[in-house]
Amino acid sequence: MATPKSFETALKKLEESVEQLESGELSLDEALKVFSGGVKQADACRKTLEDVELKVEKLLRQDDGSLRREEFDDV
Repeated sequence: MATPKSFETALKKLEESVEQLESGELSLDEALKVFSGGVKQADACRKTLEDVELKVEKLLRQDDGSLRREEFDDV
C-alpha cells in the first residue's frame, strides 16, 4: 500500500494535471501526455483508498463475520 505521503503526492500531481488540461494551453501531444500521467495518478490514489478501506473493514470485522459500523467524528 502507498504511504500517506505518496498518496498526497499522487493527489497533488493529479490536481496539477487537471489544472494543466483545463488551461487549454497544451498542444494535443502535451495534453495526451499530461492526461496519461493523470490517469496513472488517479489509479494510484484509487488503489491506496481501496487498500485503506480493506484495512478499516478488517479492523471493524466482528468475530461472527459481521461488520461493526462506527461513525467518524468530524475533527
